Amino acid sequence: MMVKNIERIVILSGAGISQESGIATFRDADGLWEGHDVMEVASPQGWRTNPSLVLDFYNQRRRQLRTVKPNDAHKYCKDLEEKYDVRIITQNVDDLHERAGSNNVLHLHGQLFSARSSTVDDHKLRWTEDINLGDLAADGSQLRPDIVWFGEAVPMLEEAARLCANADVMIIVGTSLQVYPAASLHHYAPQHCKIYYIDPRPEISRLGSHIEVIKEKASSGMLKISKRLLSQ
Repeated sequence: MMVKNIERIVILSGAGISQESGIATFRDADGLWEGHDVMEVASPQGWRTNPSLVLDFYNQRRRQLRTVKPNDAHKYCKDLEEKYDVRIITQNVDDLHERAGSNNVLHLHGQLFSARSSTVDDHKLRWTEDINLGDLAADGSQLRPDIVWFGEAVPMLEEAARLCANADVMIIVGTSLQVYPAASLHHYAPQHCKIYYIDPRPEISRLGSHIEVIKEKASSGMLKISKRLLSQ
């Protein structure tokens, strides 16, 4: 189906797009993250209770990120910039979209290669190595991962909603649409916006009929959509 008058494409990406690079989604079927209850390693309470455990969990994630590369799905997202204004909203905390060359990436849930003050949200700095107890921010507080944990506000949500509200095409890839508030972002898309949902096992009953479902993994689905849009 031909989509007319496309200027801006918004891509909402999740863990499935980076899984093909070898990054685990971390959350198992039993709800555990690498053997940990999510609240132990991804909540303010967990941080207060055992900061050493939290730091170790994210240090391991950061080390792994240095060993992987963007995959074809990330590159197909970048390819769309040849013709369109492409904005990526990612739930992922990796930098694989940026390494693939995408120029406009909004991280909803923070970034692994960033650290911030434990007390002031916007005191941040780039940090690619381990964060250890005793590593301090400029305000003297312990550095913590620059990650939005469960129970914390999502500071980039308003900007993400604004981007979606100005989209002509929206591509949802690598996300089950079960983590809120990110899962609600496609509702901000205007009526004329064409929405594609790429997922190998989509829960179609939860989606509106206006959303075109592509039952593919991230890389093959993005190849199909990018070819279609670039040929217009």
